[in-house]
Amino acid sequence: MNLTILCPHFAPDLAPTGEVMTSIAEGWVAEGHRLHVVTSLPWYVHHAIEPGWEGRVVRHEDTPWGRISRVHPFPTDKTNIPARALAFGGFTVLSGVVAAMARTAPDAVLAMSPPLTLGVAGWLVARARRVPFVFNIQDVFPDVAIEAGVLTGRRAIDAAYRLERFTYERADAVTVLSDDLHDNVVSKLRAQDARKVHVIPNFIDTGRITPGERENAYRREFGLEGKTVVMYAGNLGFSQPVELLLDAAAALQDVPDLHVVINGGGSARDALVARAAGLDNVTFVGLQPKERLGEVLAAADVHVVLLRSGLARASVPSKLYSILAAARPLVASVDPGTEVATTVERAGAGLSVPPGDAEALTTALRRLVERPDEARAMGASGRAFVEGWPSPSEVASRYTALFASLGATG
Repeated sequence: MNLTILCPHFAPDLAPTGEVMTSIAEGWVAEGHRLHVVTSLPWYVHHAIEPGWEGRVVRHEDTPWGRISRVHPFPTDKTNIPARALAFGGFTVLSGVVAAMARTAPDAVLAMSPPLTLGVAGWLVARARRVPFVFNIQDVFPDVAIEAGVLTGRRAIDAAYRLERFTYERADAVTVLSDDLHDNVVSKLRAQDARKVHVIPNFIDTGRITPGERENAYRREFGLEGKTVVMYAGNLGFSQPVELLLDAAAALQDVPDLHVVINGGGSARDALVARAAGLDNVTFVGLQPKERLGEVLAAADVHVVLLRSGLARASVPSKLYSILAAARPLVASVDPGTEVATTVERAGAGLSVPPGDAEALTTALRRLVERPDEARAMGASGRAFVEGWPSPSEVASRYTALFASLGATG
């Protein structure tokens, strides 16, 4: 089967969605399929084109299994919404043109959102080639942008919702990561279109992420030996209220040897660093290479997952499952009854608290820090829970089966 994949990131870019699509693509290659991946030039880490990739708007790389085409993503300041919208538009147009001009006709097309606009490009390419189009939703947009306060103004919101419905209605199938996201998308469709929405969760690579020693090279490098480490590892942006963790750090200064580590980068980092001034129990660490993920996760005694109120019905952080695979307990500050909260409860892997409640977050962290045996038992329970979760190859196979059910051949 020849597959055309339009996605915002792909290896070697370190964005979480890029790692997801790279692993799924490896599964398709193992099944014998040929791919044309249309993606961006690497830019995620520094929000600018990585050194060595500059100078060309489009770059092609031929591989034993097909081709990777990388187009300019036009990086902009995330707080400049009009500029970012234009950047998404430019990236979408370039991606669509490059995908449409491919010499080999695809048997199916898959486009990943966000950005939402990439779905239009995927649909146009699929329509021109008369093949099935699958729209893969990692986060439900525009809901995430609205809840995070990034997208405002009635006209802009209405236009985004129209674009969302337009793309859903024209896709042959829409895939989402959880039952929450399924219900969200179905609520926006006509009754006869609800059956096209399929839940295919993101994988967990329990072979790559395994329980490791807490006193490791990461701890030694950042002066964390012998400390009780509470960690947030991930993007520092609009969706993650990491300031709550700083409030908790301030309230937990009485706990001996407790240290809060914020590992990652993003548009909110500078503001968070400024807010943490004077807190000697907080350390900021930059985004680490993906090869070091298992080591980073193992270095924590307790992990934290944070989403602003309302976002857990539109987004499922991939870090949740990585934490469980590393056999570490977590505290999730998310909407009750949503995928993250119910997964933590079913796995017995930690505690969940209401979003935006710094006092509840502090109380939950204090409990796990002061009861290390209970925390370790929760970590072991989380690991046992995810050992039955789909692997990257299994997720790839589910997509292959979906393409075939839609009439894709090859």
